[in-house]
Amino acid sequence: MIKKGTHNYIPNSKNDKIIIFINGKFYNRSNAMISVFDSGFLLGDGVWEGIRLFNQKFVFLKDHLDRLYFGAKKLSIEIGYNKNELEGFLYKTIHKNNMKTDIHVRLIVSRGLKNTPYQHPNANIGNSTIVIIPEYKKTDTTKEGINLVTVSTIRGTQNSQDPRLNTLSKINCITACIEADNAGADEGIMLDINNNVATCNSTNFFIIHKNEIWTSTGQYCLPGITRKAIIAIAKENDIPIFEKNFTMKDVDKAQEAFVTGTFSGIIPVLTINNNIISNSKPGKITKYLQKLYYNKLKLLYPNQ
Repeated sequence: MIKKGTHNYIPNSKNDKIIIFINGKFYNRSNAMISVFDSGFLLGDGVWEGIRLFNQKFVFLKDHLDRLYFGAKKLSIEIGYNKNELEGFLYKTIHKNNMKTDIHVRLIVSRGLKNTPYQHPNANIGNSTIVIIPEYKKTDTTKEGINLVTVSTIRGTQNSQDPRLNTLSKINCITACIEADNAGADEGIMLDINNNVATCNSTNFFIIHKNEIWTSTGQYCLPGITRKAIIAIAKENDIPIFEKNFTMKDVDKAQEAFVTGTFSGIIPVLTINNNIISNSKPGKITKYLQKLYYNKLKLLYPNQ
């Protein structure tokens, strides 16, 4: 179990016996392996999605697949299957494991095998590698919120390592994660090249300032699926929300803050750089958004 962070979950012994999809075949967890010559292992050359199963349905699946294919296209990775076929693989994997809800799936697509360890795609042979790892993961809700710190690792630009792509190359976020952990925090707030707030290392960041919700422009952060849903929910319920540039000086004045992610939905922030936010409790607007988000999930994906 993860000891700290936004991905705390309740341990489940069923995960010891999960069945994993690799390139059209199924393997027990203990036998699920790929080659050391795979592009994902050698170079982090690939894209991925973390997808939640709720009431036997994948939450916002179209958005996840759109983001996956967008990233693959940008990296010139040929997935080899269309979205409907990939969706079929996902559901086949879930049915193989007899899973119903509170499931988190990692869908991974790498450029595939290489004939030698070398970065150029002309060293690749065969098709892409597709892996689907389903796990029983129920959020550990014993913690009311998280603690954040600002880290020195910044988000890159779109002409370096494009921060909008969900790639296997996560060293930028890993470095930020380690910084935050060393500071005793759950996640790190990452700035962009202009010293504006961009995102957290594995979640998207929001503040509430004078009853308005602010989040970054999106230029230097992953286009989060839950982030997109929260923006839509706020607009549907006439809650002022803005994608804009803001700095840590603005964050210091925030009345509330929260982060979003596929796994945990909306997580309140209790402290930032050891400064208490919202009396170190989930704020009124944050709790309201949590309720709206969960109600939307139940409406879109009713229990069958």
